[in-house]
Amino acid sequence: MNRMAWLGLFVMILSEASTLARIEPFWSWNTPIAWTGFILFADGIVWRARGNSWLRSNPREFVFLAAVSIPLWIVFEGFNLFIRNWHYTGLPTNFSLRMFGYAWAFATIWPALFEGAELVAIIRAGKAGGAGQAGPQARPARPARPARPALPALPALPALPALVSVAAGAVMLAAPFVVPDALAVYMAAPVWLGFIFLLDPINAALGGESLWMDLRGGRRERLINLSLSGLLCGLLWEFWNYWSRGKWIYSVPIMENLKLFEMPLPGYLGFPAFAVECFTMYVFVRTVLTLDRRMPAIGLGRSIAL
Repeated sequence: MNRMAWLGLFVMILSEASTLARIEPFWSWNTPIAWTGFILFADGIVWRARGNSWLRSNPREFVFLAAVSIPLWIVFEGFNLFIRNWHYTGLPTNFSLRMFGYAWAFATIWPALFEGAELVAIIRAGKAGGAGQAGPQARPARPARPARPALPALPALPALPALVSVAAGAVMLAAPFVVPDALAVYMAAPVWLGFIFLLDPINAALGGESLWMDLRGGRRERLINLSLSGLLCGLLWEFWNYWSRGKWIYSVPIMENLKLFEMPLPGYLGFPAFAVECFTMYVFVRTVLTLDRRMPAIGLGRSIAL
């Protein structure tokens, strides 16, 4: 491992050990601190394996990803006002400090999932650089960025299945707002799936990266790597959360007495879907905001430099 990976590993171990000992600020801030360590660790491993990573090769994209992660997660906090599946406890009483903690924690969500997908891709490749990858001694030069093409008006979606997918996604995301209050608490699954069905066909129509197009082309690597990253990150989220003073607690009325950490066991099935959903949301936001359809090869185990 290189120095960044060792630093990230040290931060994770220090934060969790201090949390178990109830040493501040780690006890109250374990989630953002540990996730910062994980991001450094994963990025260092990926850099060592293929000579290319988010932080080292494309820091501007990483900053954009972290910044976008905050409002994207706030979308789910908005849904939680209706489905009421989790609430927070042990947070700082000072409003400014609490807002800073929210922002820091939320800013790690998308980077952690995408760094995790890169790490999974490296592990699944089974060797340092992966098939066809450049190692740390033979890093590819960053290609020159061409002029950005103007984003065209949204064309007709490519096929009836895509239209059905968009409609299904819209219905899933609307469900928490229209079902009776007694049923809203069961609407987590539609929320964790809805943006996939809604946005992925739109991303394809915009010329952006699309899991739907990946599967049509017989490419499953990104879907697999994102899903495994979601499961890995889900386990780490719950592990780091469990002993923390500042934490979230679930109120999901499904197998509440059968838990791993704070999460009922069926809830872990949602983490792979959440990682895929995060991908579709980021592709959509990035394409629309930057007018740029050239994406890092997230979760594909190859160069992400633009």
